[in-house]
Amino acid sequence: REQCPHFGQCRAAFRPHDHPAHRKWTPSLRSPRRHTAASRRNHWLDRRNTYRHRIRRPRSWRPRRCRHQGSLSWTPPLIELSGITKFYGVGEAQVRALDGLDLQIMHGEFVAVMGPSGSGKSTAMNIVGYLDMPTEGRYTFDGVPVETASREQRTLLRRNFVGFVFQGYNLLAQSSALENVELPLIYRGVAPADRRKLARGALARVGMSGREEHLPSQLSGGQQQRVAIARAIVTNPLLLLADEPTGNLDTERANE
Repeated sequence: REQCPHFGQCRAAFRPHDHPAHRKWTPSLRSPRRHTAASRRNHWLDRRNTYRHRIRRPRSWRPRRCRHQGSLSWTPPLIELSGITKFYGVGEAQVRALDGLDLQIMHGEFVAVMGPSGSGKSTAMNIVGYLDMPTEGRYTFDGVPVETASREQRTLLRRNFVGFVFQGYNLLAQSSALENVELPLIYRGVAPADRRKLARGALARVGMSGREEHLPSQLSGGQQQRVAIARAIVTNPLLLLADEPTGNLDTERANE
């Protein structure tokens, strides 16, 4: 094959559709200074595509791993509390509600926290649900540290990831069951037609179809709690918190 003394300057003069075996090393008629980076890159891509079959791997090829190596995927805990401490008051009136709480909850887990009255269950739930801040300790949500989040950041976290079922229902007295369930969707900016559809679907899931227009005063205690549950699940939250949801109900209504 004839060699070109100007090989480094005239590479871009070769036509990309020519096979390398039939190319002639002909200098470009243009000045070497007119060769651009784009033309040199196109020529390199052409040569790479020509010899691609020489480095192509079979479909069954996989990178080798050490036989002692475990899975490469790792999912962080949804909730992880480390050394959480919460104080109320100062001096002699100081109350230690939580003292070094450690808790880890994975995705998809159902966890029940049990204890006597005054043991700090509600305080822990308020911290997990971004309603309160710990005095000391570390709190990570899905791998992200949030113990020092600002008020605005905690509001966004509650709005987008958390659903609450309160012991006292906390329904708006002058709003219908449908409007109470729509409330979280209004904060999210969902369109009216879409949020009505979602709210009706959530009420149907808890057996409240046909009572969408009833006020809380027209519903029994068990029915009000069902509306509160529908309000908590209508946004399909990543974390659902319930603070003694049957504490204000009698046995029959609690079973309902």
